[in-house]
Amino acid sequence: MSCTEHQEENLSKAAAGVTAAAAQGAQIVCLSELFRSRYFCQTEDKRFFALAESIPGPTTEQLSQLAKKNKVVLIASLFEKDVSPPLYYNTNVFFDERGEMVGKYRKLHIPDDLKNHYGEAYYFQPGNLGLPVIETRYGKIGALVCWDQWYPEGARQLALKGAEIIFYPTAIGYPVDGRGGVTPPSLNQAEHEAWQTIQKSHAIANGVFVAAVNRVGVEDHLNFWGTSFVADPLGRVLQKASEDKEETLVVDCDLGLIDEVRADWPFLQCRRVDVY
Repeated sequence: MSCTEHQEENLSKAAAGVTAAAAQGAQIVCLSELFRSRYFCQTEDKRFFALAESIPGPTTEQLSQLAKKNKVVLIASLFEKDVSPPLYYNTNVFFDERGEMVGKYRKLHIPDDLKNHYGEAYYFQPGNLGLPVIETRYGKIGALVCWDQWYPEGARQLALKGAEIIFYPTAIGYPVDGRGGVTPPSLNQAEHEAWQTIQKSHAIANGVFVAAVNRVGVEDHLNFWGTSFVADPLGRVLQKASEDKEETLVVDCDLGLIDEVRADWPFLQCRRVDVY
């Protein structure tokens, strides 16, 4: 989805998308990173701390009702304010199909790259809740966040804990300068392909499904890549969205394929834990 400056408008759009996905048979639904606002981390501005909210709070209450109404497992990315003491996190919240909040994950890897408009270290503390795997009615899931997707360790730990699908709520694209210029096309293409390759690699190396959920549109200095996709345990892309249009992907994931692939490629079983 694309996002505006109006939080309630973004929440309403997300709710409509969840409802539409459920109507098409979706059982687990994941929203993109920090979907309630534009990607504010492009600049360091203390006024954006006003976007943060407590968990549980008004937004989680609405998301709870949304999950319950549509009988879906819901993963939502929020700007969390932990009030005692006041610390801030980039947080995934998990709801089951009854609307119960059944888990929370705080983004571990925080980019500090203001030059390229990813100045998240100004806003977020590194996560402190570990790497939870949530056992749901529809499968065992884990969810990391954006910059986490470049690191193999998180995906490996989730797989070792039993995750069958790993979700990556994301806000990533390429810089746009003030005159309308963009990153050199060859470099943008290489980085865009690398972003897809690394996540498909997590699927292959761990024998799991991976779902990357990105935003679309131009916001200030960033043109977001879109191309949300789902890859199977062999790294095959089952479905992929466009680069510039809002889309809802509903993808069948045959969890039985995990055991089949791991029987042929027992990467987890053959790890040399005596060495590393």
